[in-house]
Amino acid sequence: MAAAGPGSSEIGHRGAAGFIALTRTELLLALRKRGDIANPLLFFVTVLALFPIGVGPEPQLLARLAPGIIWVMALLATLLSQEGLFRSDFEDGSLEQLTLSPQPLYFAVLAKVSVHWLVSGLPLALLSPLLGLMLNLPGGGYLGLLLSLLLGTASLSLIGAVGAALTVALRRSGLLLALIVMPLYVPVLIFGTGAVQAALDGHSYAAQLSILAALLAAAAALAPLAAAGAIRVSTDS
Repeated sequence: MAAAGPGSSEIGHRGAAGFIALTRTELLLALRKRGDIANPLLFFVTVLALFPIGVGPEPQLLARLAPGIIWVMALLATLLSQEGLFRSDFEDGSLEQLTLSPQPLYFAVLAKVSVHWLVSGLPLALLSPLLGLMLNLPGGGYLGLLLSLLLGTASLSLIGAVGAALTVALRRSGLLLALIVMPLYVPVLIFGTGAVQAALDGHSYAAQLSILAALLAAAAALAPLAAAGAIRVSTDS
């Protein structure tokens, strides 16, 4: 029993150090691929900019639809970038090396997902107030929109990592990835739009944000484990 404590502490320290190092490396690599970062953002902005043309410029109609439109577009933009989360690492063999590393694969997956959120989900959330203005979103909904997207897009990245890991060995896996993760995205979408709508109605949206935070905590604990298991299966096959 005495030897178990130091061993566990050493594993945790090694995993945390590996997480920090891999996060730094992945962030540098992501910043070099600016096109991969820009594509989801351009999709998000372009579709939302075109939406008033499609449904009409009536301010009241746009204001009523704005929460759902922004959240659905954020979900689709996040999904657009999920397929490549592990793809390049799988193709060049570095993903297999991660599975053979003495560091826990959980931290490696968490590092890659964290970088994915930093370069995709965080910019989407920060852009959302500007796009809300384009859709005539009333002023009372901006804070709820921003906070819900900060929490929600992080959950989307974590959940999507499971689907990306399950399909990483398949060619043209985009449709299958969407079929796997879309049902899991629904609770995040429901409570995210619910938070914005509650803010617009003048009610407290703390309950919706609390549920989003709970979903994020559960996803942070479970999704990297599930994705790590899927990666091991994919690399062994």
